[in-house]
Amino acid sequence: MTSASVARRIEGILRTEAPQVLGALVRRFGRFDLAEDATQEALLAAHRTWMDGGVPDEPRGWLIRVGYRKLVDILRSEDADRRREQEWLTSDPRRADAGAPAPTARDDSLELLVLCCHPALTETSRIALTLRAVGGLTTAEIAHACGVPEATMATRISRAKQTLRKVDARFELTDAEELTERVTDVERVLYLIFNEGYAASTGPELTRVDLTAEAIRLTRMLVSARPDDAEARGLLALMLLMEARRSARQNGDDLVVLEEQDRSAWDSELIREGTRLIETAWEERAVGIYQIQAAIAAVHANTMKSAETDWPQIAALYLWLERLEPTAPVRLSRVVAVSRAFGPQRGLALLDDLDADRSLTGDPLTASRARIVRAHLLDELGDHEGAQRGFAEAEEFATNDVEKRYLADRARR
Repeated sequence: MTSASVARRIEGILRTEAPQVLGALVRRFGRFDLAEDATQEALLAAHRTWMDGGVPDEPRGWLIRVGYRKLVDILRSEDADRRREQEWLTSDPRRADAGAPAPTARDDSLELLVLCCHPALTETSRIALTLRAVGGLTTAEIAHACGVPEATMATRISRAKQTLRKVDARFELTDAEELTERVTDVERVLYLIFNEGYAASTGPELTRVDLTAEAIRLTRMLVSARPDDAEARGLLALMLLMEARRSARQNGDDLVVLEEQDRSAWDSELIREGTRLIETAWEERAVGIYQIQAAIAAVHANTMKSAETDWPQIAALYLWLERLEPTAPVRLSRVVAVSRAFGPQRGLALLDDLDADRSLTGDPLTASRARIVRAHLLDELGDHEGAQRGFAEAEEFATNDVEKRYLADRARR
């Protein structure tokens, strides 16, 4: 085995075990900020040691023991005479055993996800902390994904950890109602991570495969921890059905819209899995926003000819979704579905009504999307001059390079 392949194997193990090591240390010490630092040091030590000496039989146990020693060293450095450490160890009888926590089969992923999505944190901090603590991404990778400088992201993550410490955030939740509320926040964060990967808001790439893959991986962990959560299954189904279309969304450097995609290039295995998931989730009595979006994605994914798409069904699903999630992106998507089902004139009338009642130009992203939808409808109705202006205006708002090229090309045409 070459050194490169050994390094890849070690990196894979460390990526898988990192959340479990962090969870064990947080559960034992109650200090997320210090446990995260100790975990990172343990991972670095493992990479150095295992490259020469090989991976131990129980890598998780090795990492937890090293992480424990690193964390104790950090605590001792905070208080040279060790009073702080002693006070901490004796403050709870369960902590009296000074030995490193033994590795168990327990999966701490859900607890970590819930902790990273603490209500005291902002939404951007939740995303960053989730990607760092549970996803194992480096600060540089997270900064790139979020479109901010690495120093800015490092500060954001540091402040998030300080906030958790100030509010004495607990690792374990015993209140079922609180857990349910927090899991809703977890699902929201995973949804946002996937969306940023599927349609990158800035930069030269249309998609960020590292983010979509990480969102899917973390959502699988959530479904595994909460198999009876229909919304979690709906969220995973949505991600899989959307990801199935990724390879067909670009032709070289050019964006390919849904109607023009080569559907034979869609990933049939992901479609089958996503469809099975949404079919089982749909049987639940309560239906949520991710299940509805997954149902819409399933209609597209299981239609092999664009002309055969059941747009009336999709329009009805978007109306249902709008009642649960009355946001501008959902309303614009309903406009598109209505225009496909009942004609562009009907779609344009609905767009005018929504814009008058709800103002679809409140922020740059929404304004860009609204102009794109209007330009497509005007083009279909034969108002090519109006469509050209719409595409050109939308290009000014776009921040993704692939999308900007697409809009410029549509304006020229």
